[in-house]
Amino acid sequence: MPGTTSFIAKKGEVQQNWYTVDATDQVVGRLASKIAVVLMGKHRPGYTAHVDTGEFVIVTNAGKVVFTGNKWDNKRYTWYTGYTRLRSESAAERLQKQPEMVLREAVRRMLPKTKLGRQMLSKLKVYTGSEHQHQAQQPKPFEQAFGESGAS
Repeated sequence: MPGTTSFIAKKGEVQQNWYTVDATDQVVGRLASKIAVVLMGKHRPGYTAHVDTGEFVIVTNAGKVVFTGNKWDNKRYTWYTGYTRLRSESAAERLQKQPEMVLREAVRRMLPKTKLGRQMLSKLKVYTGSEHQHQAQQPKPFEQAFGESGAS
């Protein structure tokens, strides 16, 4: 078709909104996948892969997330310390020490492993309590990110 053109978003042209979500009694993986879609901007019709078209997401009550099955005991987080062995802890231990890191790590692993992915992750604000410091941005409820279709 000779008259058809594709829309390609350009850096700085995309207006980014703020959304807030309450993580109380939410399953970690399911919530993380929805957050990752919004951070990348894939929920928008004008999604462009090489441009950050995503939104800001504020997560409150991150310490009240849940896992299904026996993941509290069986899921292990490992990291390299520079010494000759890996450090490791279970999901229950991680939730006690750093509750916001459980959800942040789940979202991080769903984003691209590039500079753009790190930029997208910086737009995720995770808080263990119900209060956050982003009232000036006038965040909307998270369900509005997916429109009126109720896809969340």
